[in-house]
Amino acid sequence: MTNRARNVVVVLLAAVAVAAFLVTIPTFRHFFDLGVYRGAVRYWLLDGGDLYEYRYQGTAYGFTYPPFAALAMSPLAITSWPVAVAAGVTLNAAAVLLLIRWYFVPILQARGWPIWTPCALLFLGFLVFEPSRDTFSFGQVNLLLLVLVCGDLRNKRFAGVGIGLAAAIKLTPVIFIGYLILARRYRAAATAAVTAAAATLLALLAAPDASRTFWTDAVWDTGRIGELSYVSNQSLRGVVARLDVPVTWWPAGVALVVAYWCWWVRTRRPDDVAGFAVTGVLACLISPVTWVHHLVWLIPALFLLFGASIGDRRRLAVLGVGLVLMSSSIVWLWWAHPHGWAAFPGSNTYVWLSLALLLMLTREVRTPTWESRVAAAEVLSRVRRAGAA
Repeated sequence: MTNRARNVVVVLLAAVAVAAFLVTIPTFRHFFDLGVYRGAVRYWLLDGGDLYEYRYQGTAYGFTYPPFAALAMSPLAITSWPVAVAAGVTLNAAAVLLLIRWYFVPILQARGWPIWTPCALLFLGFLVFEPSRDTFSFGQVNLLLLVLVCGDLRNKRFAGVGIGLAAAIKLTPVIFIGYLILARRYRAAATAAVTAAAATLLALLAAPDASRTFWTDAVWDTGRIGELSYVSNQSLRGVVARLDVPVTWWPAGVALVVAYWCWWVRTRRPDDVAGFAVTGVLACLISPVTWVHHLVWLIPALFLLFGASIGDRRRLAVLGVGLVLMSSSIVWLWWAHPHGWAAFPGSNTYVWLSLALLLMLTREVRTPTWESRVAAAEVLSRVRRAGAA
């Protein structure tokens, strides 16, 4: 059997194993969030209803994003359900492929390793990794926003536009504007801020009533998003809510983590690849609500940690254990009965892993600049071609 045939067999066997896992272990989310998006914009644009009064299929869940997000999703109003599902799956798959191309392929190229089989296996890994798995299953947008933000690493001329658009669609990416300011990238920060403001102004002009409702009422009502103590909320706020301690513990924890992040950015002056990765971890920790599928913002950090751990078996083993835990749905063991000695560490597993990732990246990882890594990969590629000739 040739090497190519063996690689095909390995990928096929892995695909069968992943398919068996997906149909037996995790909960299928039935594209619930996509249904919320589609139902809300249909109710708003076709039925003339209030965007933020809509509730999906008799549940308590409605549209929670800024009005610009509803404008961006407006094609869903005239899209059939099968087409909407196909579009959501396709866009998320494309986002995964881009992340693999941007973060994983340079690691393989820099070491002269094969490309296609590892990338195919990694794509299957994304379907097992719970945050990305749930993003597909819910029909969520976080992978797309992650691509918008990380695209600014490659967009030197218009750096900040992707962050600005992402921040106008969902508030979490605003933290990246803070990073740009701390990193003294004032032009990119200004571009991001102006882009976000322009998109928000466009929404205000197109949908003044929805904008007024969101910015004066809905944005402040965290109860519309869900119960803060729900086990899926893997942020510092979720930890405090599940502990049933004074809510002041949360801003104290957030202040501590943000102060550490500010100190690291200002004193260590990381390159933007590392800076964006760490900022993504920070966003998950400090957000009032970080559902499990929001943890796709950890993905750049996991790629960097993998690249920095090659050759170090101990660190690779630690990373592997973390990935297994984050693919196991372990926190859901306490979704109904968060009691007993194991409830506190177990129900907050992903928070502890996020904190560990933050510390490992900021203390141990030293990454070259994005340009240097790409240039090194191109040099190795030329050397291999010259050798083949």
